[in-house]
Amino acid sequence: MASGAAVVCASSSVATAVVVAPSSSSQKTLLSNNVGAAKASFLVGRAVSLRQSKAAMPRRAAVIVSEAVQTERPLWFPGSTPPPWLDGSLPGDFGFDPLGLGSDPETLKWMVQSEIVHCRWAMLGAAGIFIPELLTKLGILNTPSWYTAGELEYFTDKTTLFVVEMIFLGWAEGRRWADILKPGSVNTDPIFPNNKLTGTDVGYPGGLWFDPLGWGSGSPEKIKELRTKEIKNGRLAMLAVMGAWFQAQYTGTGPIDNLLAHLADPGHATVFAVIMNTHL
Repeated sequence: MASGAAVVCASSSVATAVVVAPSSSSQKTLLSNNVGAAKASFLVGRAVSLRQSKAAMPRRAAVIVSEAVQTERPLWFPGSTPPPWLDGSLPGDFGFDPLGLGSDPETLKWMVQSEIVHCRWAMLGAAGIFIPELLTKLGILNTPSWYTAGELEYFTDKTTLFVVEMIFLGWAEGRRWADILKPGSVNTDPIFPNNKLTGTDVGYPGGLWFDPLGWGSGSPEKIKELRTKEIKNGRLAMLAVMGAWFQAQYTGTGPIDNLLAHLADPGHATVFAVIMNTHL
């Protein structure tokens, strides 16, 4: 080949050198040195610049320097392009919104708060499903299945329980709604005025009641990491609660019983066997 070309792409995270060497030994030596410079620049993370004189390279030689941008943001599907309204600033944002539900900024704010609350309720619900059943199996507790707990008789009738529950939950949800409309408006405890919430972000009230260990007062990176973990665990809990409901609906037993049955007979006690037995 009568001429040679060196193509070098360099950025803050990527540097790549592609060299087509000419036939003469002097040109090979020069190109080898350029490749060595590119490798050294890659190791120290600096941009690469190749300068060649007319005496060192033939007139037809070309040097092309460009920059390649590489993102390190994790996405729900590698290589996909996230929508512009999901820029990675939100905890648990992996660019997943195929229906464009969060394209409106106000709707996105509401959905963020909705997911946080659903995640927290799901984590409480999953704990209330799995832990009592496990402790009952171990003989520590004697509790009914979560799926049949509503059929039992308690200290009062179900209507009274429902009304009391709605009053307390309505009061709590009303204050949460007020904080969404006007952040910080409900930071003072209505019963104990000296007890004030310390959180500054909607959905993260902080203070003694909601952040007794003070985890929400760290660096912004640490806070986002903890909030992302909360969202991840909450999403998993929502799937777990849904799975427990399907198990109870189709097998009539709880998740711990289903797990023990599967471990005892992995080849037959499966979801496929349940589906086949249900529809045949």
